[in-house]
Amino acid sequence: MVCALGIEGSANKVGVGIIRDGVVLANPRRTFNAPPGEGFRPPETADHHRRHIVELVAEALKEASIKDPSKEIDVVCYTKGPGMGAPLQVCAVVARTLCQLWNKPIIGVNHCIGHIEMGRLITGAVNPVVLYVSGGNTQVIAYSEQCYRIFGETIDIAVGNCLDRFARVLKLSNDPSPGYNIEQMALRGSKLFPLPYTVKGMDVSFSGLLSAIESNAPGLIAAGEYTAEDMCFSLQETVFAMLVEITERAMAHCGSAEVLVVGGVGCNQRLQQMMGVMASERGATLYATDERFCIDNGAMIAQAGVEMFNSGQTTAFDDTWCTQRYRTDQVHISWRSK
Repeated sequence: MVCALGIEGSANKVGVGIIRDGVVLANPRRTFNAPPGEGFRPPETADHHRRHIVELVAEALKEASIKDPSKEIDVVCYTKGPGMGAPLQVCAVVARTLCQLWNKPIIGVNHCIGHIEMGRLITGAVNPVVLYVSGGNTQVIAYSEQCYRIFGETIDIAVGNCLDRFARVLKLSNDPSPGYNIEQMALRGSKLFPLPYTVKGMDVSFSGLLSAIESNAPGLIAAGEYTAEDMCFSLQETVFAMLVEITERAMAHCGSAEVLVVGGVGCNQRLQQMMGVMASERGATLYATDERFCIDNGAMIAQAGVEMFNSGQTTAFDDTWCTQRYRTDQVHISWRSK
């Protein structure tokens, strides 16, 4: 039975999670929200993480009823990458401090692997094709030979970044997230504005679509031809259809009967609905989680860390740096069979 503490802070959310034997004991987090019309920048985000990380560690330990972490915590885990450099550094420093304070091993975790392993734990999915969709990443992934292999991905911006940037055009609030506010507005839209649909083999491109809606939306809304809600509806329908298409193609190639949606955009109910229809037509099962585990959180880093620790992987202290570039398929998945 391994008890792991995980620290996540690769973007605008900072969280500390504690997992013991597959049970989430604690998972508090804080979110930095930039003003409407703006995105979150590394310096301000890192400062937010510095202001909250210590209280989050204390909160997690209290919630998990851990009195003596030097005896009850077995391993300290942190997000090694990918992500924003300055926020990642804040969490790496805290993880290094805790591992020395408690005299525990430390593990640097790939952010995407954290999402996948948390999704597998919570949903019970065994060997799914994974759609990983977030602010900084868009990938279709399948496991083979101790590697999470990328079948397709965005060739420019991520789907979450696409949604966030359009939210800035509409001056939508960043609380709780731009994507959530677009989702709510899309529920009231019905008129489809045609947008570029760019699927290139197994890859997708969102930059042309974003440019088209950014340049056309203000004028069309002002003229009364479309509402802001219609534009949100059109954006979601188009980008999600692209994602469902490449995911289905990967499932067909792998002969998979499971699909797992992870990452912050994976909370979107419309995306889950569209993916569910596709899965049902294929006789497959859709697995997804809610905002507690889809959105970046410390428990997902702890869970991936547990898997690594149980398979003999730890990180040498001199190697406890972080990186903005750390691909999913660079990680040796030693805890899964060949």
